[in-house]
Amino acid sequence: MAQDLFQSPDYFMVDDLLTDEHKLVRDSVRNYVKKEISPIIEDYAQRAEFPQQIVKQLGDHGCFGPTIPQEYGGGGLDYISYGLMMQELERGDSGVRSTASVQGSLVMFPIYEYGSEEQRKKYLPKLASGEWLGCFGLTEPNFGSDPSGMLSNFKDAGDHVILNGSKMWISNAPFSQIAVVWAKDDNGEIKGLIVERDMEGFTTPTTHGKWSLRASATGELVFDNVKVPKENILPNVKGLKGPLGCLTKARYGIAWGTIGAAMDCYDTALRYSKERIQFDKAIGGFQLQQKKLAEMITEITKAQLLNWRLGVLMSEGKATPQQVSMAKRNSCEVATNITRDARQKFRQRFYSVALQPYHQHQRILSLICRTIFFPNKFYRYP
Repeated sequence: MAQDLFQSPDYFMVDDLLTDEHKLVRDSVRNYVKKEISPIIEDYAQRAEFPQQIVKQLGDHGCFGPTIPQEYGGGGLDYISYGLMMQELERGDSGVRSTASVQGSLVMFPIYEYGSEEQRKKYLPKLASGEWLGCFGLTEPNFGSDPSGMLSNFKDAGDHVILNGSKMWISNAPFSQIAVVWAKDDNGEIKGLIVERDMEGFTTPTTHGKWSLRASATGELVFDNVKVPKENILPNVKGLKGPLGCLTKARYGIAWGTIGAAMDCYDTALRYSKERIQFDKAIGGFQLQQKKLAEMITEITKAQLLNWRLGVLMSEGKATPQQVSMAKRNSCEVATNITRDARQKFRQRFYSVALQPYHQHQRILSLICRTIFFPNKFYRYP
């Protein structure tokens, strides 16, 4: 089992901006990652297997829907606490953070925000505790960045609707008890439906042969004349506002999570630069290596401060989708660059099994930077 020697970089004393509760939440998840995730995750990634035992563990540590009110099983915490949780989880593995992000931002959030009181009481406590795992169905084989063109649809059939279509690249799908699915009604209007595992005609084939997020469960959602009760339709939203509102919450978690990956890469590269001896001294004594390390910690610090400010705005209800996209884009770029520079320190050793976590971060981050960004303009759907 790999030993987790991580020491958190805090060059500008960002901890002073955090409350005692924030630090308690962060340290709790950090200790969990060191104890339960770091020792096992490399083996699961090598085997491309999802560690199912972490679902209940994440629920026990409050990582599912931490901003959801306590009356529905959530933590009732603010958004900085949520961000710190995602930072620590992704420091352990991006797939683990993805599992928690999907559950909280893409499944629990729409049920809480757009659902009925009956739906909240039925689903949220089981999702928060980790008794149930959920997934989010938006992306389709031919419609990814353009979800308005989705082909999934449902037809009115009296006291229920008949759902047909498919979704792909769905995190958590193979092991989910429910799916929040976005499809078009008879009028072509997009609405959300809660589809349950045991509904006839609903299947979730597993996606195999992934090059990244290998310890995360990914699959498809296939709907073949699935009978869904009308009480499972989310009543308080229609149109793309629904799924895009969920994605804004998820992007916020990614903004924090990717910096967790960057922090881990920096910490490991710093430690290695002190231990690796070349020309009779540690490579950290050479200015070129020092320059790279200085650039890494500078970018991490800038991103930490940007994320903290965004967390304050999120908690105050003032953050805009554009601000969330800016933070996510920045964090992903910072993490990608730091991972690349950290990888270069190891040279050929990078390709050994012992350094496989670097391989995971590099490939995951290259895929996760999907915020649509143009110079001087953040694009979002109306």
